[in-house]
Amino acid sequence: MTVLFSQTAEPVDPGLLSRALEVGGRLANDAAEVIAATADRGCRVGGNAEAHLYDWVTDTDRTLERHTHRVLASEFPDIAVVGAEYAASETPDPRYRWLVAPVDGAANYLAGLPWYGYSLALLDGSGPVVGVISDPSRAEIYAAARGRGTRVNGVPVRIPERVVARGYPICTELTRAGGWPGLTRFLACAAEARCGVRVLGSAALAITQVALGHAVAAVLEDYREWDVAAGLALALEAGAVVLDRRGRPDPVPVGGLLVAAPSAAADVLGWWQAAVPDATEPSADHD
Repeated sequence: MTVLFSQTAEPVDPGLLSRALEVGGRLANDAAEVIAATADRGCRVGGNAEAHLYDWVTDTDRTLERHTHRVLASEFPDIAVVGAEYAASETPDPRYRWLVAPVDGAANYLAGLPWYGYSLALLDGSGPVVGVISDPSRAEIYAAARGRGTRVNGVPVRIPERVVARGYPICTELTRAGGWPGLTRFLACAAEARCGVRVLGSAALAITQVALGHAVAAVLEDYREWDVAAGLALALEAGAVVLDRRGRPDPVPVGGLLVAAPSAAADVLGWWQAAVPDATEPSADHD
């Protein structure tokens, strides 16, 4: 299989990049403190107690998203803020938008499993501009800006060249209905290549593992844009490719995505498309 990757994005004003990184990093640090202080402390589950596990909303989600809205409205009054809990603000600049997931991996957070975090991204028409993710369990802040690379607690990271899929972990996530169609066959393809598949319970951190070089790829079939946008910023700036279900480069795919080290992307894409018979057909959008 021959796969051609070409992912380019428009340049962004350096001043905006620097300000967005600074403010995003500050918000990520604030969120890390709140999440670390409240995780596994008997937090009250809000909303409908009969709702599906993945629809649980915690007081921490609301608190952090309100704080994010306040800070960004003050610092960037012309840019809309979109999140899971509150309606997007109406602003005059249609070129940009912020996306926030205050606690991605809420089920893990409620259970005390150490895979959850705060995710914030600034996007324009070309895709992610800035992405920041706080990982309180590991005391790490991941940050990326277009053209400036990816950093972990200020230290640059880059996906190693010529990484092959064989022997490396691959991340995925379950859908709200459980395993996604073709998952069993995908697991068999990965196992044949000696690749273990991991379900972390956080889409943001699953993608981040590729950016950090801990996993060779991540395949997601069901997600919300605000859960993946910051992770995609990290992955792209670390040297990963981001592909849609048809194998086309797309900085923020809808209806299924593959994030992978470039030298391993063709193999994993082949397994995904072989596992899902209609992988080359458009799928329904997810909210």
